[in-house]
Amino acid sequence: QVQLVESGGGLAQPGGSLRLSCVASGFTLSRYAMSWVRQAPGKGLEYVVDINTLGGTTYTDSVKGRFTISRDNAKNTLYLQMNSLKPEDTADYYCLRIGPDYWGQGTQVTVSS
Repeated sequence: QVQLVESGGGLAQPGGSLRLSCVASGFTLSRYAMSWVRQAPGKGLEYVVDINTLGGTTYTDSVKGRFTISRDNAKNTLYLQMNSLKPEDTADYYCLRIGPDYWGQGTQVTVSS
């Protein structure tokens, strides 16, 4: 059974950091392209970053230089390190397996002083 479980969200101050985790089960994470997607309150889904099977990454402009996607194949886990957080990063963050698509349940990130 395919499952993606995100964790690591919470409240952070502007300029702070959080690390999101997405533990995968039921499939081998490294064999799929994976993405982090977010949805801010009252807004639509926004692609944040993806990582392909070769480790290549693509970031949306608003997070370049601040966020880093990585994966630990031994732990079958995807990460999103978020630094220099801004209030506009406040959103529900989802990890997404691509092709066939499968979504986690999301973890909430709030950036506020």
